[in-house]
Amino acid sequence: MPEDNLARFEQLYRAHVDALFAYALVRTAPELAEEAVEETFLVAWLRLSDLPDEPRAWLCGVARRVMANQRRARERRGALDQRIIAWRALALDGDDPADQVTERGAAIAALRRLSERDRELLCLIAWCELTPEKSASVLGCSKATLHMRLHRARRRFESALRVEDDQDHPGGLEVRDASAPTLDIPRPLLSKETVP
Repeated sequence: MPEDNLARFEQLYRAHVDALFAYALVRTAPELAEEAVEETFLVAWLRLSDLPDEPRAWLCGVARRVMANQRRARERRGALDQRIIAWRALALDGDDPADQVTERGAAIAALRRLSERDRELLCLIAWCELTPEKSASVLGCSKATLHMRLHRARRRFESALRVEDDQDHPGGLEVRDASAPTLDIPRPLLSKETVP
């Protein structure tokens, strides 16, 4: 039976991949179109027994939903970037506006260096303004685990900020691995004071 499923899936893939990729390319960037097609065929594999006799419309419907999810994820990341920018602006209130622009760029670049897991955790605390208890509930972990993960995510964020600073001043400090532990005193952004 699995061999029959594999043969059926291979036939499905060969028959529809080009059309599905063309459909996705019209709606999104090439790299996202490729991801959308891959995810669509993953769903097709998982639901192979549910496919209609003429599956192209079904596949296009799945691809459409996948691309909508991609768009929402990009919008959430953009909103998080804007939230961090606003926080940095508040922290730098009264400083030179040119310095604020530089700091905003550094914060966004540092966020992009973090893993999806770290960004999600910092988002729950900083952007969604959830308490540690509620964040732990969302992530399905204990409050103690949440605090440990949050501490590590903040350290990695601070380390990523230092990497950005080091790259902006090449003659200065050595560029460090963003995942390396640090004992430096953290900056105010996403410090313990920001946890409700």
